[in-house]
Amino acid sequence: QRKVLLSNINALERVTQNRVVKLFKDKLDYKYLGDWQDRPNNKNIEVELLTKWLTDREISSTLISKATRELDKASTMGQGKKLFDANLAIYKLLRYGVSVQESIGVNFETVYFIDWENPEENDFAIAEEVSIEGENKKRPDIVIYVNGIALGVIELKRSGVSVAEGIRQNLDNQNKTFIRDFFTTMQLVTAGNDTEGLRYGTIETAEKYYLSWKEENPTYN
Repeated sequence: QRKVLLSNINALERVTQNRVVKLFKDKLDYKYLGDWQDRPNNKNIEVELLTKWLTDREISSTLISKATRELDKASTMGQGKKLFDANLAIYKLLRYGVSVQESIGVNFETVYFIDWENPEENDFAIAEEVSIEGENKKRPDIVIYVNGIALGVIELKRSGVSVAEGIRQNLDNQNKTFIRDFFTTMQLVTAGNDTEGLRYGTIETAEKYYLSWKEENPTYN
């Protein structure tokens, strides 16, 4: 009986998740990377995807290697490093790029991980059920990637469960005892259900400060 109940609960949450995935794929034209529940070594920086995007922009392999190394270094949570500080360092690299040189004596070049001037030139994608190894494994419902970098996470709940549960789940995931390192790149942390809609914050946003997502009013001038 308990197994049947859990199956029904999972089915209700699955319906909501399927609808959100469909929205990203069909309406927003995001690439669908797949169900990553059983995919090994999921990361917040998918180097292969990022390398492909940079290569398509005709950036040399040497510059790509050096630039991605700097990005990885900034995202690494060393001894005593705070999540906020790592996230801020990542934000600066995403916003302003990283200055690297092909070789000694050659001028430095700025490698950008996101094309801010031409948003449509970026690769937008989602993956669902993204299993992340930490001190304890966790599995965010939907992760949003831009050029292979995880910038957003969505926790979804069935209508009978408060959005607050999803928010608390996000907050728990940011603890060292779970998958804190995965959130070093996160710029948008969200939770939602069918009855309360979507609420959003950034890393370490306290539950009471999460804001309700509101669609732009088409009649607003």
